Amino acid sequence: MWIKSVVFLGLMAGSGWAQSPMSAIDWLSDTAAAPETPAVTAGPDVTTSAAVGDVSVSTLDGPGVGAVGVLSSAATGLPETLWVGTPITRIQALFSTLQPSRLAAINDLVVTLMLAEAGPGAKADGEPLLLARVDLLLSRGALEPAAALLDQAGTGDAARFRRAFDVALLTGAEDRACNTLRQSPGVRPTYPARIFCLARTGDWNAAALTLDAARALGQVNTDDDTLLASFLDPELADHLAVPRGMTPSPLTFRMLDAIGEPLPTGPLPLAFAQSDLRSSIGWKAQLEAAERLARVGAISPARLIDLFTRRAPSASGGIWDRVAAVQALEKALHDKDAGAVAQTLAPAYEEMRAEGLEVPFAVAVGPKLQDVTLSGPASELAYRITLLTSDYEAATRRHTHDPVSKRDDFLTGLARGLPDGTPPYDQMSAAVAQAFAGAPPPRELGDLARKGRLGEAILMATKMVDAGISGDFKQLTAGLAFLRSVGLEDVSRRAGLQALILAPKGG
Repeated sequence: MWIKSVVFLGLMAGSGWAQSPMSAIDWLSDTAAAPETPAVTAGPDVTTSAAVGDVSVSTLDGPGVGAVGVLSSAATGLPETLWVGTPITRIQALFSTLQPSRLAAINDLVVTLMLAEAGPGAKADGEPLLLARVDLLLSRGALEPAAALLDQAGTGDAARFRRAFDVALLTGAEDRACNTLRQSPGVRPTYPARIFCLARTGDWNAAALTLDAARALGQVNTDDDTLLASFLDPELADHLAVPRGMTPSPLTFRMLDAIGEPLPTGPLPLAFAQSDLRSSIGWKAQLEAAERLARVGAISPARLIDLFTRRAPSASGGIWDRVAAVQALEKALHDKDAGAVAQTLAPAYEEMRAEGLEVPFAVAVGPKLQDVTLSGPASELAYRITLLTSDYEAATRRHTHDPVSKRDDFLTGLARGLPDGTPPYDQMSAAVAQAFAGAPPPRELGDLARKGRLGEAILMATKMVDAGISGDFKQLTAGLAFLRSVGLEDVSRRAGLQALILAPKGG
């Protein structure tokens, strides 16, 4: 075949995927080159200083790109001055050290901060802020929110396009990514991206010639050459030594999949798990990916439960026991069989709890539990499950039985915002009670908020809450007290309830 003769000229075994760092997300594909800076010829008047003068650039109307957001201030309750006082270097450093929380309320708050409209500011406005927000979402596997931000900003810029292209690759929308590339005249695609898209659109000859030209110009490294050649002619894939122990880019990942050398996503960054949700992937791999993503709130609880109930489990043990337990509960709920619900609720909850999936489970089944009248231990467990959802306060009004324990009495008070009226039952509940009984917020966080650094202060408070659920109860009080002081009452209650219910001694 003619294509084979062209591509084989450059086929060499590689030892790894060389990647140039382009952002805090080190696995981004190299798909778009930054625009070249034109040479400037000095005129007769030449400055005697090498210092860069103060230059500001802004659009004639509307906010800068850093102010892009899909959630309005009215929707979030957060001011548009979230980041105006925080230097971009501090934002980037803070985002890079922010780990997903054990509490869904905190993870939801972080996503809200990333999606909120944030007005322009002298220190935090512009492209770096937008990219930092997108990259944090990508690092958590939240591809749809990241795509929404990029759609708002537009993908005509190389850095934004690179991220949008990867989101499309990881969600199985390669054709859309390549179509976007063709319609983005302001983006200079790199050779691997050009070759991939030419092949995807069926122009194999042009793709092979482009690879040959890239070799002649020294624009493709050995590893990419090997992979691209095998992608263009799958018969050559036997020559490809797939490197292990490295993180591929989404483009590399997708091409390896195309030539029959797919990589498991388990060891890869969370965003790659989204590719296992495609219908062409085996059910077990879909389930495992969905659990990883649901644990940090990157997919909806409804989608997780939908995957769990697709078909009968094909085996037993491990994830299949979890599937069977959830399916048994779902059937009982569908039939509104109170006896069957009472028998299946605890096993399903404990299976999901073992994997840190209590909150997605609660959000999915909580509303259905309202249609079944339970009593005894099943009723109390159902009550605690609904307290893990956003419907926590209404749950206290629907609960027809008096709390049977000091613990449930405290949880009821917390759900209503008045836990100080019920005595705490352990150190963690005491820490939560103090936050709702007027404990002052940390002075340093208040100072940051007054200086236009509210977003930064909120993220620092979330770190305090996370430290608190690990045993530093003073931090838990301080973090919750600050969140309440800036109007995040709902987040504070949800975080407090989740911390107490998900604590090891809870159930």
